[in-house]
Amino acid sequence: MPALSPTMTMGNIGTWQKKVGDTITPGDVLVEIETDKAQMDFECQEEGFLAKILAEGGSKEVSINQPIAILVENKEDIEKFADFTAADAGATPAAAPATPAAKEEAEAPKKTEAPKQAEAPKQADSTNAPASQRIFASPIAKKIANEKSINLGDLSGTGPNGRIVKADVENYTPASKAAPATKAAAAPAPAAPGAAYTDIPLTNMRKIIAQRLTESKQTIPHYYVTVECEMDKVLKLREVLNKSSEDKYKLSVNDFIVKASALALKAVPEANSSWMGDTIRQYHTADICVATSTPTGLITPIVPSADTKGLATISNQVKDLATRARAGKLAPHEYQGGSFTISNMGMYGVKHFTAIINPPQSCILAVGATEKRVVPGEEGDVRTASIMAVTLSSDHRTVDGAIAAQFLKAFKGYLENPLKMLL
Repeated sequence: MPALSPTMTMGNIGTWQKKVGDTITPGDVLVEIETDKAQMDFECQEEGFLAKILAEGGSKEVSINQPIAILVENKEDIEKFADFTAADAGATPAAAPATPAAKEEAEAPKKTEAPKQAEAPKQADSTNAPASQRIFASPIAKKIANEKSINLGDLSGTGPNGRIVKADVENYTPASKAAPATKAAAAPAPAAPGAAYTDIPLTNMRKIIAQRLTESKQTIPHYYVTVECEMDKVLKLREVLNKSSEDKYKLSVNDFIVKASALALKAVPEANSSWMGDTIRQYHTADICVATSTPTGLITPIVPSADTKGLATISNQVKDLATRARAGKLAPHEYQGGSFTISNMGMYGVKHFTAIINPPQSCILAVGATEKRVVPGEEGDVRTASIMAVTLSSDHRTVDGAIAAQFLKAFKGYLENPLKMLL
């Protein structure tokens, strides 16, 4: 299992694009892998033939560096790996694949009644069980079980997809026979027909989101500063620019927010920083993360050096990143890193909210909806204006309140005088 991102510790196996016996050349997509952030194609950099798939499609939480397939240089060697398993390669069993075994035990706790068979044909996939209750085990595990007269039906496999491996047989003791019934009793019962709830399995992305945001809220001293911006000039400029776009771009309010944030970070570089433990790292470029909702969870694709890009470039890039994020097709460098995050829920009619900081960044800007309000005029009268509220969540270890206020002042200045963004 390759490490496709710096934060990846395990991955899920998707669809294999090659089958046993296929020729592999450098650059071929071997398999789809779900990382902690996206579904990615794993391109093989070796040349040879696919001899064995050790982690089938659908395998969950396969540890980094655990073997998932065998490649050979000569096609004649393929048949030598017909019975080869990950356990034979000395791999550490993944935690999640044991789940199917637990499920198998819960559904069939009476496997202890399976007739013993002292010897089993080498080509069989199970040992000591009738064909209707096939138990998957590695060849070495079968051999040891036969030598010790151990019924494999009494064991719980910890290998890929619940396969019984050598360590399972060696660590087996007769007292463990009661384990299946205990596990079955402890396992949560599936929802009955007509139940008032549905248990949804966690994706890798959802687990990482839960872990990182819990860590952020518990370890980062958040504080919040809110400011209101008049958006009439932005809305007017957006209308004018879109009319003359010749279908080359279609600007959104969020594009102006990305640009204004980047320019404000250049004006107040103290906000463009990260807490590194012993140091505060201040970034020289404004790499803006745009929070994007996907079917599997939240992801933050990055617009790098947004302060140097025009509105049209930002607009097209954000749309492209969002589309590929929802399809799970982002490359790691497109969502890892960044120096500042924007979370915009204005399109849902949300007026105001606070966002959780995306570590190790110091700030995240929560953007609300734009609404018409009656405000005081310059000559004591009243007028209507389009008002948008934004709230900056900041890490007090790196960004003091005065710095947050200076950033929002600069940000507000760019939005209320948007022509400055075009200079």
